[in-house]
Amino acid sequence: MNWNSINSSKHLDEIIELSKSSDCLILKHSTTCPISSMAKMRLESKWDSESLNIKPFYLDLLSYRPISNEIAERFNVHHESPQILLIRNGECIYDESHMDISVDEIKSVLDYENG
Repeated sequence: MNWNSINSSKHLDEIIELSKSSDCLILKHSTTCPISSMAKMRLESKWDSESLNIKPFYLDLLSYRPISNEIAERFNVHHESPQILLIRNGECIYDESHMDISVDEIKSVLDYENG
């Protein structure tokens, strides 16, 4: 998986703009949490960039906690860690946390949203 780092509010603005032409995935990850590490590893091991036309973004929430809070506010989601958010047209169309993070579920959401 080719993660793009998030470390500023400007990056969030760029993700919102990009999401108007391409779906974006944000992973909020706690680098010291074993559950977060396991969820990230499960996501990466099943990620298929050819079938998932999604731009993946990564936030180290321990280093950038204010950005994590801003993500929760901007996308109107409750803060969790680990957490994924699927962003389309500037809005969060799906979010999940902890061991419920699943590539198969992301695919299902995309299939449903794409009709």
